[in-house]
Amino acid sequence: MGERVAGPEIERLIHLLARLPGLGPRSARRAALHLIRKREELLAPLASALNVACETIVTCGTCGNVDTCDPCTLCQDARRDRGTLIVVETVADLWALERAGVLSARYHVLGGTLSPLDGIGPKDLNLASLGQRVARDHVQEVILALNATVDGQTTAHYITGLLADTDVKITRLAHGVPVGGELDYLDEGTLIAAIRSRTVF
Repeated sequence: MGERVAGPEIERLIHLLARLPGLGPRSARRAALHLIRKREELLAPLASALNVACETIVTCGTCGNVDTCDPCTLCQDARRDRGTLIVVETVADLWALERAGVLSARYHVLGGTLSPLDGIGPKDLNLASLGQRVARDHVQEVILALNATVDGQTTAHYITGLLADTDVKITRLAHGVPVGGELDYLDEGTLIAAIRSRTVF
C-alpha cells in the first residue's frame, strides 16, 4: 500500500498538479491520466502553452496585472478613465471585475491584504506606488474593491489613511444582498451590511 504505481515523471506531474488550487491528490491523478490519454490533443499543446507563458508573462510595473507586455494592455488602453482607479487584492479580482464589464477604469493590484497575524505589513504589498499613482495621474476617485474580510477592511482603512492628505474621493463596493439572493439563506453579517447600505427605491 502507498507504493508508486507509475514512473517518476508521471508522479512528478501528479505532484505538481496537486499543488494547483482546488486539486487534491485524487483529482490530480485523474487530471494527469486524462492529460496522458489525450497526449496529442491536450498534453502537448498544454506543455507548449505553459512554456510560452513561462517565457513571456510579466507583471505590469504600473498596476500589478499580469500580461505579456509592460505596461499591460489595460494600462495602455487610452479609452479607459484615467481619473478612476480601482484597487483590488489580486489579479483574479481584477479579471473578475473586467469580466463584469461595469466600469472602464484603471486598476491597482495590491498583491494581498494587510495581515499582522501572518506577518504581512505595508511593505509586503504594492501600497507605496498607490499614493504616487494618485498624485501623478491626477486620480479623482479611488474605488476600494477589497474583500469584505477583516484583513480586507484593515487594508481599506490603511489606504484611507494613506490618501488622507489628497483630494481624491475614496469609495468602496456596496455590501449586502446578492442578486437572486434569498434573505432566509444569508448570514447576519450580510444582512446587517445590506440594511446599512440601503438606497432610495
